[in-house]
Amino acid sequence: MNITTETVKEIDGVKLHQIKTDKYKTNTIVWKMKAPLSKDTVTLRALLPHVLESSSAAYPTTAKLRAYLDELYGASLYVDLSKKGEYHIISMTIEMANEKFLSDQTPLLRKAFELLSELLLHPLSNNGAFDREVVESEKRTLKQRIQAVNDDKMRYANLRLVQEMCKDEAYALHVHGELDDLPLITESSLYHYYEKALAEDELDLYMIGDIDTNEVEQYVRELLPLKTRSIKETSMARANDLIEPETIKEEQDVKQAKLNIGYRTGITYGDPEYSALQIFNGIFGGFSHSKLFINVREKASLAYYVASRLESHKGLLMVMSGIDNNSYGQATSIIEEQLEEMQKGAFTEEEITQTKAVIKNQMLETMDAARGVAEVLYHNIVSRQKMDLTEWMNGMEAVTKEDIITVAKKVQLDTIYFLHGKEVQK
Repeated sequence: MNITTETVKEIDGVKLHQIKTDKYKTNTIVWKMKAPLSKDTVTLRALLPHVLESSSAAYPTTAKLRAYLDELYGASLYVDLSKKGEYHIISMTIEMANEKFLSDQTPLLRKAFELLSELLLHPLSNNGAFDREVVESEKRTLKQRIQAVNDDKMRYANLRLVQEMCKDEAYALHVHGELDDLPLITESSLYHYYEKALAEDELDLYMIGDIDTNEVEQYVRELLPLKTRSIKETSMARANDLIEPETIKEEQDVKQAKLNIGYRTGITYGDPEYSALQIFNGIFGGFSHSKLFINVREKASLAYYVASRLESHKGLLMVMSGIDNNSYGQATSIIEEQLEEMQKGAFTEEEITQTKAVIKNQMLETMDAARGVAEVLYHNIVSRQKMDLTEWMNGMEAVTKEDIITVAKKVQLDTIYFLHGKEVQK
């Protein structure tokens, strides 16, 4: 697994991660900015990367910026926002052809770093404010992005479960921010936050490809001159350690009800029991051979879909299902029974072996893309752990049935959220 051989070096305010590999015909730069989730900044932070991506001083319109990317042999640029535990993470990715494979020896990698520097350090602005038209346009788009969650009832149910389950925790905040805060953001307030984020965020840059590592280091020193900073940590602890499970029922005009259930595990990425928790989740509800899929969907024909997933940096397990309005009681009972079965050890060695194989294949598929490599390695930054793929594979292989039973007994029901239509039986 030498693809994940990672060299890490602090250069002023940036932590440079280099993964030298000849697996890809492209070179990929992934820029990460991490800060604690906060109600005061979540909407500013959700808006910022889209403003930075749309234009810059040298490329004052999106059309000009995209035309320049085309000149770089069709280089791609995109931004993303994510929540990992109680951190809000901005990502900017530039992927370009490796000039080694081109007859024209254009220094594409240097030009990609110049472009990253241009977008991050030279945005389209004037007198301490972003361009007004750009900000207003991106605010309209962000408003649509937030509102789209309400229209997609599967995403809406996921959001509502988290809001209820983590109501006293920063994790309850939506990754795209708050609708009510959007009108309050001005081109000046956003620029002020941009300066603050660039000065205070934890900054990580991943460089993946067949590269000259000394050359990359030189580009970072020259083109990304950022000051050192003290890292802001946040606690992943829950607000209330001992609470009674809650049931929240919400009525809307929906034909298919959504039953989402949240559990606390107390186990996060990098913990000794994390591998066992992953395998538990795979057998319980993570895959098509899982207990939830077979018993809730296949045998009882209660669910249009049913699955479980982990929030690795928060210690949460969430079950998501789409059911008929009047199947609530039967579905919750069967889901509860499957958790009890896991806690009793009512699963086979064959299921364990199958689940380990599926999880490993998923990981290898993720690592097939350079961006996937960056995402996997970035878990170490969020968790403050140091784990490479070989360690991860070995840890997974070593998990026993007893380990899985132990973590299953730590899974505690926290919140049941049921979104149903008007014709539900009372």
